[in-house]
Amino acid sequence: MRTSRTAHGRAMRPARAARDRPLARLGRRLAAAAGLVMLMGSLPAAALDATARTPVPGGSYRNAREALRTGVRDYNAGDKEGAARALEYAADQGHALALWKLGRMYAEGDGVPHDDLKAFEFFSRIADDTTDDGPDARNSGVVASAFTALGTYFLDGIKGTYVRPNPERAYDMFNYAASYFGDPNAQYNLGRLYLDGTGVDTDARQAARWFNLAAEKGHAPAQALLGQMLVNGQGVPAQRARGLMWLSLAREAAQGRKDDWIIALFDKAWAAANEDDRAAAMAQASQATTQVTGSARRRR
Repeated sequence: MRTSRTAHGRAMRPARAARDRPLARLGRRLAAAAGLVMLMGSLPAAALDATARTPVPGGSYRNAREALRTGVRDYNAGDKEGAARALEYAADQGHALALWKLGRMYAEGDGVPHDDLKAFEFFSRIADDTTDDGPDARNSGVVASAFTALGTYFLDGIKGTYVRPNPERAYDMFNYAASYFGDPNAQYNLGRLYLDGTGVDTDARQAARWFNLAAEKGHAPAQALLGQMLVNGQGVPAQRARGLMWLSLAREAAQGRKDDWIIALFDKAWAAANEDDRAAAMAQASQATTQVTGSARRRR
């Protein structure tokens, strides 16, 4: 009987992807999940309760792809129950895109109580695929998203379940998504692990490296932490103007109360800066905005 590679044992370091076939296979199924980002990327994530499911007659859809399309249509129309039935049909047929979307739905709790364990298990089903087909560019976004979600679950664990906190496994998930797919969310999370010394030895230079990669893709939290490190010379040579530049870009991208900490970092650094550093930062920010926007468009 095959053992889940997400639930037991430590995943091999993604940096050795050339010879790490088990982890490479872990990526394959997640890769198949990415197409739904383009189909459903504009949809708010939702969650479903298993007790609320309505069984789908076997003949309702010609195939899993048709069920997926129906799920997308129903979700857009506000029929979450119908969307759930269709997506579950496709997921039961092993359709990775449906598995990924249902994982997101369970994780977010839109309309019904959320269930993190069910979300974890949907993502794990994607991860445990044994196919050897490499991920293509069209699918890479969802693959990375699923790896990053698994990393988050491993980092904190799921209270009251068999999913225990395991920072080293979280590192493996984040590192794979960050290194193999270049995912900015995974790169940011990996930078945080290095910055805080969680699951790895504290390494501010490595943290700055991963923050920089994510920052160049427009990831505001990464821009903010990288900016703070550069302003303070934390683990990297101090570059106050460049640090202010990243903080200013993060400040512009900040949204809602969840990003109040970014605004606070910017305000503190800006108040302490001299006029020359401020002027240099603004000049650099103008040029960097074009580069960051171009990078984001290429990722889409």
